[in-house]
Amino acid sequence: MCGIAGLVFRQTDHLNWGSDAFNQLHHRGPDDHGWLTYGDSAERGRQPLAGSSRLLLLHRRLSILDLSEAGWQPMQSPDGRLHIAFNGEIYNFLELRQELKQLGHRFASDSDTEVLLAAWAQWGTDCLNRLVGMFAFALLDVQGQTLHLVRDFFGIKPLYYAAWNDGLAFASEIPPLLELPQVSRRGNPERLFSYLRFGLTDNGGETLFADIRQLPAAHYLRVDLKTPQSAQPKRYWSLTLQAPLELSFQQAAEQVRETFLENVRLHLRSDVPVGAALSGGIDSSAIVMAMRHLEPDLELHTFSYIPEQADISEERWIDLVGGAAKAQVHKVQPTAQELVADLDHLVRVQGEPFGSTSIYAQHRVFGLARQAGIKVMLDGQGADELLAGYFPHYNPHRLVSLLKQGRLSKALAAARQMGDSEGLKKAARFFLPEALTRLARRLTGKEYLPEWLNEHWFEAQGANLTLEVGSRGSQAMREELLDTLTRTSVPMLLRYEDRNSMAHSIESRVPFLTPKLTQLLLNLPEEYLIAPDGTTKSVFRAAMRGIVPDAVLDRKDKIGFQTPEQRWLETLAPWVEAHLGDLGAVPAINPAPARAEWQAIRSGQKPFSPRVWRWINAAVWAKSFNLTW
Repeated sequence: MCGIAGLVFRQTDHLNWGSDAFNQLHHRGPDDHGWLTYGDSAERGRQPLAGSSRLLLLHRRLSILDLSEAGWQPMQSPDGRLHIAFNGEIYNFLELRQELKQLGHRFASDSDTEVLLAAWAQWGTDCLNRLVGMFAFALLDVQGQTLHLVRDFFGIKPLYYAAWNDGLAFASEIPPLLELPQVSRRGNPERLFSYLRFGLTDNGGETLFADIRQLPAAHYLRVDLKTPQSAQPKRYWSLTLQAPLELSFQQAAEQVRETFLENVRLHLRSDVPVGAALSGGIDSSAIVMAMRHLEPDLELHTFSYIPEQADISEERWIDLVGGAAKAQVHKVQPTAQELVADLDHLVRVQGEPFGSTSIYAQHRVFGLARQAGIKVMLDGQGADELLAGYFPHYNPHRLVSLLKQGRLSKALAAARQMGDSEGLKKAARFFLPEALTRLARRLTGKEYLPEWLNEHWFEAQGANLTLEVGSRGSQAMREELLDTLTRTSVPMLLRYEDRNSMAHSIESRVPFLTPKLTQLLLNLPEEYLIAPDGTTKSVFRAAMRGIVPDAVLDRKDKIGFQTPEQRWLETLAPWVEAHLGDLGAVPAINPAPARAEWQAIRSGQKPFSPRVWRWINAAVWAKSFNLTW
């Protein structure tokens, strides 16, 4: 919805930084902007406010709810005690407003921001668990002399910060923070290792910049204005594994259907046009068809990426769903040459390296929506991690569950369903000691520290290269789902989604990711997600019968949102080789082994690996942001 930034510092004039931050966050809120300074009193306005102060609060507005002047921010409470800069949406704000009215609160706008202010005034931090929404906000309490920085349950909306001896700064994106003299451009070697070796980013509180942290999902930071540098994140909500719910499959399907439709209904609340990203898979199709089911008269627009490579195209499914939903279907087909032309911009948009070229395809989809005049988009992010939908990623974990439960006949049937030795190897590692796991990697040619990684450089940096894999118990698949939801997959995907959408001044909403639905799905029996016959997302397929076309629900050939990355890079071979010949900005990579591996891939001696893209992406990123190590 918006962009926010701010500083807590000694009595100093930071007008120049504030003006720069306004400019750098323009794309997140081109509709309006506001400025607040706090010294002896809080002063608000649209123009930079001169003079020294202890706190600076900035807001750029993307108007979605209550487009009037009444929704302007930073917003203050009627008594002048609380001031907020808010990025996101509170989808259940109408219900909360009614409850707060009964408690004596009065409202001057139709905005969810005003409801959030009243909820905080009434319940303090306890209000957070009453919210259904995505949010990152800064809330100043002049009476308590505190600033709270808060991030939503899953980290859908971003919030970065940096602290030094006598100050703290925060922003919706990383680049404004890099303009502060107290914040260096040093890289984070351990995070770089996780990215280069395993493709992992956005894990916990660290970033790939040594001096910049992100507020973890479901946390808040209580900042004392007198000692801002001492603030520590505090968790306010956790997604937890409980004993599997005792529901019949039909009961589970009914609860999933009801909760999902309620989520979509709430996520449709908007005073501007709403569209949807449509890949052709079950999740995005369910969102589009639910939108039509709930709003028969809605002018519905869908936006899709169509790859050039026919064997990974889902265009026929996109057309089928678009026709069934009576939607206006928009399509985009990016090329390898366009990727090269746009890469520098995309790297700046993302702020940190990203996992694959599919992020470029997503970027173009949001650009297509912008051209069509759509300001809000619904997307199926998180569904695969909730429903065990990445085939065959979760199948080995399901096999481990069955083995550890002693259900040998079902485990044997699951192993037959998997039908691949790689999956069985993945399952086996959960039964091996770490020393044997490392030996197995070497024997299969999957070195933990391959030759192209500069191990000596990491040692010189004092980096800890231990990867926490974690054990798995009798609910191994549900444990893996929790891990991908909170630690590995979803945090990365949400960052990609936010930056790509906001780069085009579009708000992207993800109706699968609410506490109620995630807690329900995560605690269903595993066989409700992957059926005994190997069908993935089994309970959700059942829940969507009668809403989503049967042909889509009966699909067994889900391709996934992917670009023809290998073909693109082979087409761009001279460009790839030029980048691999100039890896000086990333001393963590040994250039000669990297180039040799690329040549082995090109000649067919080795299979294609996404690490080739990571080498290039890391080099472009490091140069773009002038990183030091």
